[in-house]
Amino acid sequence: MWRVRAGNLGGDWIWRMANVPIGVNMNYICVKWKHSRSDDPVWLYSEIDANRCETRKVEIYADGRYGFASAKESSAGTRLGEAPIPSLTEIAYDHQFEPAEFTKEKFEVVWQRCRSE
Repeated sequence: MWRVRAGNLGGDWIWRMANVPIGVNMNYICVKWKHSRSDDPVWLYSEIDANRCETRKVEIYADGRYGFASAKESSAGTRLGEAPIPSLTEIAYDHQFEPAEFTKEKFEVVWQRCRSE
């Protein structure tokens, strides 16, 4: 069994137990965030479970900085989202975002590159 984040209630994490190991039935998305602020990332890569909760995330900034997060580790202030990720259609409704499906293989390349530097 794996611990999976189910939500945040008054600052306390609520965990549920899942019989699905990490990496099974996952979806992967890449979102380009169009803005000119240097303190926010311009690329967001997420691994999303069947409940649309992030299990791993990579954020890349315009100047080349990056951060990553999982349930076990994080860097550069990057954190997993506290709520389920909306559908690509819902994300695209806000024109500052350009979401796209991403493959597991491409996500792993981005994830490993950020973790190895």
